Amino acid sequence: MSKSTSLAARHRSDVCIVGNGPIAKTAALGFSQAGHSVTLLCPMVGSAPPPAASGVTKPWDVRVYALNHTAHKLLTSLKVWGALEHDRIAPVEAMKVSGDGKDGGGLAFDSFGAHVESLAWIVEDSNLNQALDAALKFAANVKMLHGRAARLDTTTEHARITLEDGAQVEADLVVGADGKHSWVRGQCDIGYDYRNYHQRAIVTNFSCTTPHHGVAYQWFTCAEGIIALLPLPGNRVSLVWSAPDALADTLLTETLSELAVRLAQYAEPVLGALRPLTPEDVAAVPLALIRPHTIVAPRVALAGDAAHAVHPLAGHGMNLGFGDIQDLLKVVADREPHRSIGDSRVLARYARERKEDVLLMQVATDGLERLFGTDLEPLRVVRNFGLNLLDKFPFIKRKLIAQAMGK
Repeated sequence: MSKSTSLAARHRSDVCIVGNGPIAKTAALGFSQAGHSVTLLCPMVGSAPPPAASGVTKPWDVRVYALNHTAHKLLTSLKVWGALEHDRIAPVEAMKVSGDGKDGGGLAFDSFGAHVESLAWIVEDSNLNQALDAALKFAANVKMLHGRAARLDTTTEHARITLEDGAQVEADLVVGADGKHSWVRGQCDIGYDYRNYHQRAIVTNFSCTTPHHGVAYQWFTCAEGIIALLPLPGNRVSLVWSAPDALADTLLTETLSELAVRLAQYAEPVLGALRPLTPEDVAAVPLALIRPHTIVAPRVALAGDAAHAVHPLAGHGMNLGFGDIQDLLKVVADREPHRSIGDSRVLARYARERKEDVLLMQVATDGLERLFGTDLEPLRVVRNFGLNLLDKFPFIKRKLIAQAMGK
């Protein structure tokens, strides 16, 4: 991969990908390995944190992803999965979901019932990005530019991005993989539906005194939001607590030891006592539903959170993004010889291909958040009964888990 030393120039490539996260990097690798020239346009960022000293154990990321089989297949095909640090990956062998209240319903899935080795894999953000960065260093025909984009124009022949310093990037296709506040989406005047959940995802890590055996736990409470404890290697777990804003404010003022005490009523029966990992770290991510009215525009395709931001209760926001890239690469590869990769019919096929999977995840996550966010006794009884009833129908459970795994 070559790096530009000067942005005061005009760059030409088949594809320009805007973004600097895993989805953007995966798209760059995918198009490069398919034989296309790629410009990866990343926003200006600060310097990366220094690597851990030799012999010093790296701290565990507070940001982790539950990658499903779609992500696993795509990253394997791009030769990225094998480059991950596998001693820092935890397979998810089972998932146990609990409703609210003492008589709360329950739902359980496991890899044995799904006829797979693992339901998903918990991977740290840094582990995934480091493997992608290493692959990009050796990728053919990938040019990386760091700069701030100012304008996007499209014609029947190409798309052109102009940077603030006057440099220009021309491409047959622009892929907007630049997050939920996507600059590319805004430049295309794509409208979107927005729902603020008035929650923040509080994320941090703990050790546990009882082995988790690869089980991911999730509790749907009402007043306290949705709590998930995901397995990490060893006796460690990653917390994702989708907490109402007022509670999130309180949680962020407390020590992680105090947070562990709050979690005890949920965690102790299955994981024993929780203790903060050192060095202690915690982050908070505002949660919202963002549903663009379209994911394509002339010579533009959106992917990842730019195309759909969903509630993290199902843990599949990143997986939807990998599904985007998988389907986009496929429709481009399958296009007729006379069509360019940015042809409107090619992009329309991409939009159709993604419609069902994205809509199902949006409806499921938003519907569950609404259902368990309502503190009405009759509704609480019905939803817990529904969880228990669903748990007794293996066929339906297998369908649900196949959808979640991307199988």
